[in-house]
Amino acid sequence: MTLPHALSGLGEIAADYDILLCDVWGVIHNGRESWPEACAALTRFNEQGGNVILISNAPRPSSDVVAQLDGLGVPRDSWKAFVTSGDATRAELARRAPGPAWVIGPDRDWPLYDGLGLDSAHDAADAAFISVTGLVDDETETPEDYRERLAAGAARDLEMICANPDRVVQRGDRLIYCGGSLADLYEELGGRVTMAGKPFSPIYQLAIAEGERLLGRPVNRARVLCIGDGVVTDVLGADKQALDCLFIAQGIHGDAARGPDGRLDPACAAELLKAETTYARYAMLDLAW
Repeated sequence: MTLPHALSGLGEIAADYDILLCDVWGVIHNGRESWPEACAALTRFNEQGGNVILISNAPRPSSDVVAQLDGLGVPRDSWKAFVTSGDATRAELARRAPGPAWVIGPDRDWPLYDGLGLDSAHDAADAAFISVTGLVDDETETPEDYRERLAAGAARDLEMICANPDRVVQRGDRLIYCGGSLADLYEELGGRVTMAGKPFSPIYQLAIAEGERLLGRPVNRARVLCIGDGVVTDVLGADKQALDCLFIAQGIHGDAARGPDGRLDPACAAELLKAETTYARYAMLDLAW
């Protein structure tokens, strides 16, 4: 088992990269507040000539998520471009218009569907496919609350388009379920699932295109670093794209990668990655310069 190289700060390797594809939730904020050291590290990378592209599994268009970042105190100078799973998923939804789509998710995610010409279905019985952004009430519900309804969709062989592949995300000091948890349940029930966010290719194609726009030339993929705390999304996605990765090992994993001395234990971090037979070149507990 190859261990990730433990970093004391992003500054150790910043000169090796032109572009950072940086995860958002779990790396620079927790849904309630932003983390100043992480944001400052990204700002410094930009100031030294680099290009930070935020790459998030948020199920809404990136233009709709910017206000959330502002509200959490994420500085605008800490990033230069922003792509979301919502951006990548809109193309999948547009190809299936007019549907009708059985939409599952909270009202805040409705901007995903703006201008796509999709008709709405009430449930599996009158739907052409299912579109999931998350649980309707992620503060109280669990995937099990959806088992019976999703089983009806699987029985009709309806395809599910999941706009957020994340299984869980940290909100304050709690972990809450995301769209990916419903996708897992649907596959368990025998259903078909399509996703465009991390770890899948479409969102990385959008991010690399943003990188080319910022650089004004083709991207040298050897000089792209992915940063994230999700093993099955951020790290696996970087692996599939053959891109270097900095694994933020605290995030949703709590203290699982922390050694007895309170510092990152590379062997513990590698154990977290081993579960998905994936690898990260670098690891830190929290992002800092």
